[in-house]
Amino acid sequence: MKTVPGSSSGIGKATAILLARQGCKEILKNGSSENDTLVVPADLNNESEQDKLIEGTIAKFGQLDILVNSAGGAIMDKEGKTGVMQGIDVFDNHMQLDLRTVVMMTKKAIPHLMKTKGEVVSVSAIGADHHGNPQYMYGSMPKAALNQFTRSAAIELIRHGIRVNSVSPGFVNTGFGASMGIPEGIWNKMMDFMASRKECIPYGAVAQPNQIAQVIAFLADRNMSSYIIGQSIVVDGGSSLIMGMEAHDMQDLMRL
Repeated sequence: MKTVPGSSSGIGKATAILLARQGCKEILKNGSSENDTLVVPADLNNESEQDKLIEGTIAKFGQLDILVNSAGGAIMDKEGKTGVMQGIDVFDNHMQLDLRTVVMMTKKAIPHLMKTKGEVVSVSAIGADHHGNPQYMYGSMPKAALNQFTRSAAIELIRHGIRVNSVSPGFVNTGFGASMGIPEGIWNKMMDFMASRKECIPYGAVAQPNQIAQVIAFLADRNMSSYIIGQSIVVDGGSSLIMGMEAHDMQDLMRL
């Protein structure tokens, strides 16, 4: 049995659907039900709601094999501020949703995952890596902490047979723009711009949620990825590989 908190949209929804099609039983938070699934609406910021997810899973299916932590979202400053000057409530809310819920859901799942020698896969982001991300600073910070949690928890929990990994997506065509209040037309133009610029996405296309879901499914499948623990697999079409000097055509620069 697989639990996918945050499966109402975007990467979480794509992951839940993919795992369901592969024959897994799912518990979906605010998601679309497929055969042999359990839908549990829940506010993951609320610990009693977290308990409801876990307990509902065990009550219906009797066990828990995989936990996919995919909850997250855009939390914007009420006054439109960015970077350091965003309200501290933006920082607090990101830490709560993007980090604390992952830690708490993992802690609550551990006793059940120990019985099944199960898996934990969390959704991080390339913004957690070494480069700065001032426009989305407070969203990137908990993801960096999530990666450290993944590494440390992996070392501890593998002793109990539990594997812990994460996936770090780059630009993905989800409802993220709408949650930021960006009109669909403008968001689509932004995505098209990113896809057309090699300094943004060398692959030449924005990822679709199912492309990220496929990597999550790989990490959740012990037959396919049994020797991988404590890793955050980057899935970004090459975005994080670009150095400043590679943001421009070096042949053109040499002709200056």
